[in-house]
Amino acid sequence: MSTSTPPEFLARGSYRIRRLMDAARLLPVFCFVLLILPLMRASPETDAPPTASESVYLFLVWFGSILAVFLISRGLRPALEKRKDDLAKSED
Repeated sequence: MSTSTPPEFLARGSYRIRRLMDAARLLPVFCFVLLILPLMRASPETDAPPTASESVYLFLVWFGSILAVFLISRGLRPALEKRKDDLAKSED
């Protein structure tokens, strides 16, 4: 009785693609949390928020999120092109 069992671990390529897809799904939530952090922080010394430092922080988060989206999309591009080619072949 030799039953073929599927491998316990996924192939490295498909595992990496799935984790990148997970990161792409979670990135908007993560960036939203980073963007609202200055709103949740209150300065105990004054009632006015430190506008300059918060502006720099917001632009850094904004730039970092653009960079993260770029890197994730570059990593997912081969998988999405393969899926697009597979769909085109199935329509023929």
